[in-house]
Amino acid sequence: MQNKMVIKSAVREAGNDPIFKVSGMAKKRIAEIGKENVINATLGALMDDDGNLVAFDSVYSVFDNLDRTEYASYAGIAGTPDFLENVVYACFKHQKPDAHIRAVATPGGTGAVRHAIRNYADTDDYVLIPDWHWAPYETIANENGRKVKAFPLFSDDGGFNLEGYFGAFDNLLDEQKRVLSIINSPAHNPTGYSLSDGEWEAIKAHYIEKANENPDYRIILLCDIAYIDFAGHGESARDFMNILTGMPENVLVLYAFSASKGYTMYGLRNGAILCAAPTEAIADEFAASCAYSNRGTWSNGTHAAMTTLSQIIADDTLRAAFEAEQEKYRDILQARAKAFLDAAKTADLEICPYVDGFFISIPCENTEAVRDELITKDFFIVALKHGLRFAPCAVSEAQCRIAPEMIKAAIEKVNG
Repeated sequence: MQNKMVIKSAVREAGNDPIFKVSGMAKKRIAEIGKENVINATLGALMDDDGNLVAFDSVYSVFDNLDRTEYASYAGIAGTPDFLENVVYACFKHQKPDAHIRAVATPGGTGAVRHAIRNYADTDDYVLIPDWHWAPYETIANENGRKVKAFPLFSDDGGFNLEGYFGAFDNLLDEQKRVLSIINSPAHNPTGYSLSDGEWEAIKAHYIEKANENPDYRIILLCDIAYIDFAGHGESARDFMNILTGMPENVLVLYAFSASKGYTMYGLRNGAILCAAPTEAIADEFAASCAYSNRGTWSNGTHAAMTTLSQIIADDTLRAAFEAEQEKYRDILQARAKAFLDAAKTADLEICPYVDGFFISIPCENTEAVRDELITKDFFIVALKHGLRFAPCAVSEAQCRIAPEMIKAAIEKVNG
């Protein structure tokens, strides 16, 4: 056996991320037979009805007119001062919590997740996540010497599984005395579920109860809000932010904000981790730890992306144009999702509870075999552990209408 040069914990399997691999297959097929003959429901990026990546005019009209020094210069370790001020509005809008707010720039929401796991879960601790989840949570935890523990996301009645969550949460808290849990809502990836205000209220009450049991407990919640700007109507998707306040000092709420998604800046890697801390000292501790983590990993973020967001938010006219364009595509996305849901009902296709967002999931067995069957029909979809992930963000409304029947047929062919 050949000797390995990397350390034991760094031995990895070669190969592409499975989502990007299937997406690459779809792109190859499109080149062969034309995009009108392929359904590519793989990547989580907004596409127009012709299959072209959406890049907001309101964003890139600003970006394209920046001085070249904004592209070339360093942004500062924690982010530019303007960005750190304006990303607070971008995250919370008019639902800013009554708390001590700090922000640190990160490369997309991924960087925010990384900092939360690295700084708020101890080495070898378990991070609590749902069974339906974004796979890189596990990758990030593993890369940083942490582990994940999954709880069942859905209850029998199709809501958030409060009983399952509290059971797993309490067990970890008893064992570790510290729990970081990640809840991706609204517009959960991969199911499109959004917690109700009542579910958030129940979670808050449980945190308060447990925190008051032992002042040495440390309870940290990371709200992954990567898709929040494509959820709800107006600012309704942000209503929960004011629910998650007024808790004991040993409870901390963090937010992973992604301008990569909300501003169609996927490749520019722009986002932030924000805290809504109960005290000034905890907020300052957060900012110092996350800025240090920036320096120790990617040093600093993309200056031009930060400046673009800052200029849009700070200017009433630019912000109004941006929010109008964002709303336009939110409406398009919601129309596509409705077309899929209606067709799924007609086809008697079981789906996970969906509220909003880029993705809809279909529970099934033998997911890779079903995916491969669909590929023979020039339909490309993502196979997960518990089912399939369909991306209405990436396909037309017409394709959303025909997809459920094709998925149902593939499941029946593979699984009987």
